[in-house]
Amino acid sequence: MSVQNNTDLTPASFVLNGIPGLEDMHIWISFPFCSMYAVAMMGNCGLLYLIFFEDSLHRPMYYFLAILSLTDLVMCLSAIPKALCIFWFHQKEIGFDDCLVQMFFTHTFTLMESGVLMLMALDRYIAICYPLRYSTILTNAIIAKIGFATYLRGALLIIPIIFVIKYLPYCRGNIINHTYCDHMSVAKLSCGNVKVNAIYGLMVALLIGGFDILCITVSYTMILRTVVSLSSADARQKAFSTCTAHICAIVFSYSPAFFSFFSHHFGGHTIPPSCHIIVANIYLLLPPTMNPIVYGVKTKQIRDCVIRIFQGRRISKLTVCK
Repeated sequence: MSVQNNTDLTPASFVLNGIPGLEDMHIWISFPFCSMYAVAMMGNCGLLYLIFFEDSLHRPMYYFLAILSLTDLVMCLSAIPKALCIFWFHQKEIGFDDCLVQMFFTHTFTLMESGVLMLMALDRYIAICYPLRYSTILTNAIIAKIGFATYLRGALLIIPIIFVIKYLPYCRGNIINHTYCDHMSVAKLSCGNVKVNAIYGLMVALLIGGFDILCITVSYTMILRTVVSLSSADARQKAFSTCTAHICAIVFSYSPAFFSFFSHHFGGHTIPPSCHIIVANIYLLLPPTMNPIVYGVKTKQIRDCVIRIFQGRRISKLTVCK
């Protein structure tokens, strides 16, 4: 990881080239991107509003969901608006420091997404396996502390990457073949040794992803053992139903992440770069888009809150008309 403080080799800005090879399709690609972005913004803001104002949702499970929604919002906001500016207005230039800020938020909150999903699995484990101690174990203070620790874990692992990227010498142009400032896409423009950058990024992804998936797997193994031992079929059904939305969130988050990771490191030249870039954007868009929908459909308490709000508005409108 070669670090050289050479300001002469530091560009003032980069040019984000979007999706190379599909420039003529940018305007068409922007439509699903924009649609998913709009749904993600409205859905996650709606969830945060419900959890904040509805007293019935002031429980640990929904606090973790609020943290997930906030994480999803930052993931989308860190990269997608710039991508849409590239597609619609050809505004490809991004300042060097702005690029580093975008890189920090994008990578930090993708790591945080994985961590929050792991915390939500632990939440379900405690709720199902230790229901009588649930509210005493997961107090508001504990939830706030572990939520902040999850953010801090991602930030502390990404800060070294940002520091090194800032002081690398750049002599291979300033055009980034991506829609946002991805770590290795920027590092490849350097004429320094970036092998350690690649190894460090790989190790962070493997260690964080491996640890979180292990915790999720162990949690659901213990949940399954507990649920199977329940004598009542209704109790088993209820226990499984509380996990359905979270399992869907895990699938939506890790599926594009795994595809992106394995295709990038083992796909070689068989998968075109445009495919990598599209999948990278789907990874930032799919979980934030689907999580509010899944939790809204699968979680009865959230459904009831939404129905109550709309019924209240309809009744108030009828009263005004009378």
